[in-house]
Amino acid sequence: MNKIEVYNIDDLSKVIKCVKNSDKTIIILSGTLGSGKTTFVQEFVKSLKIDDNVTSPTFSIQNVYGNKVYHYDLYNKTIDDFLSLGMLEELEKDGYHFVEWGEELEQYLKNFGFKYLKIEISIDDNKRIFNCIN
Repeated sequence: MNKIEVYNIDDLSKVIKCVKNSDKTIIILSGTLGSGKTTFVQEFVKSLKIDDNVTSPTFSIQNVYGNKVYHYDLYNKTIDDFLSLGMLEELEKDGYHFVEWGEELEQYLKNFGFKYLKIEISIDDNKRIFNCIN
């Protein structure tokens, strides 16, 4: 586990490095509302020099940026919705797959042999703590 303290946007580069240094391209983002999940994806997309407008896919379930970053949000969807829409197959595409609110998906990923990185985000006073769990 790699615990990273984030005090400002620039500090997210340390978390981006954790993702890029991992051999995993599926990333479960876990944290409360407003913890910084979408902000992290925005900064990750910028780090790849992709000039797309990154927004939370809460109502669309999936956004794609530069054909390299796939961004999912299960906040308003059940795991059955995700699976019935064929989203599990989407995870096989080349690129990075960020899943907000994907804790229920973890067991399916394990069952189907997908490897993933989990990032737990917590708020602690004036900072965020990102735990990168391989």
